[in-house]
Amino acid sequence: MSELHQQSNPAVESDEISLKELIFKIKEWATYLKSKWKLIIAISMFGGLGGFVFAYFQKPTFKAVMTFVLEEEKSGGMGGALGLASSFGIDLGASGGGGLFTSSNILELMKSRLVIEKTLLNAVPYTKANGQQENISLAEYYMRSYDLRKTWEKKPELKNIQFLPTNDRSKFTLQQDSVLQEISSSIVKKNLTIAQKDKKVSIISIEVKTEDQLFSKLFCEQLAKETSEFYIETKSKKSRLNVNILQKQADSIRGELNGAIVNVAVATDNVFNLNPAFNVRRTPATRSQVDVQANTAILTQLVAQLELAKVTLRKETPLIQIIDQPILPLEKEKLGKLKALVLGGFLAGFLTVLYLVFAHLYQRLMHS
Repeated sequence: MSELHQQSNPAVESDEISLKELIFKIKEWATYLKSKWKLIIAISMFGGLGGFVFAYFQKPTFKAVMTFVLEEEKSGGMGGALGLASSFGIDLGASGGGGLFTSSNILELMKSRLVIEKTLLNAVPYTKANGQQENISLAEYYMRSYDLRKTWEKKPELKNIQFLPTNDRSKFTLQQDSVLQEISSSIVKKNLTIAQKDKKVSIISIEVKTEDQLFSKLFCEQLAKETSEFYIETKSKKSRLNVNILQKQADSIRGELNGAIVNVAVATDNVFNLNPAFNVRRTPATRSQVDVQANTAILTQLVAQLELAKVTLRKETPLIQIIDQPILPLEKEKLGKLKALVLGGFLAGFLTVLYLVFAHLYQRLMHS
């Protein structure tokens, strides 16, 4: 037992020495930092003052939020009707781009350059300083809100650049394309947040934060509108094409049927009170009657296909169901002066302590 007690004593003494050394080191560092208290407090005060000045001159941002439910593709219901129609030889067309509009893809789609730039070229109302209203593009609104033309005073090729509301970019200059791309990239990086609240549900939120309250609201609404239109154009493209083709075919057959009916009447009039011995004269009337019957059967089939195709097309729209939309006044975000004062002072003091600690360690290593 005595030997075991003697063997355990060195470990206990070692632990006690380590604890004493740790306490001694802490006291040593506390004494060193205490000797620098004036420097730490002075820099903390400057940091707090800097935070206060930053908060004082910081422009507030306004947050526009819109939430909507994404309409998911369903395999049942209409899919069964389409399969039944196909079994009878009726082609209603499949929806185009079905996999494109999943919840995960829609997030990236809304931040894509295509959709953002289309949104920026939409027309929105703008009130001038004199109270007059005009319709301008969102890109023009953005440039006026951030006063970009002042930053371009030394660039004559950009100073007078304009963006009119349009859907045709074929006449855009290189400078217009470049500026529009810069604006869209800046909005995606600094002002736009698109997220899915929960992976289990298809509720998606759009957040737009800018220094202009009305621009935040308008851009948020126009982005949702442009995405919905892009969906209708893309996903229902094949079904819409199928409807147009069926409509042209039905109109053509209806014209042929009307013509055949007229031909039957004319041929019947020509053989009125005809001698039964001259049956060959009745051939045109019989032939026209066959055309009427054939065209009637074809038109009946086409009309059925056309109506089902229209149902399919209506079934694929719209893309989103709005839940909440931005309403003025928007939520205002701005760093409070007191909060900025405390955070600035704490951060400056913390960084000063870190600098002093590492500088002191460096001096020790250099003199060791």
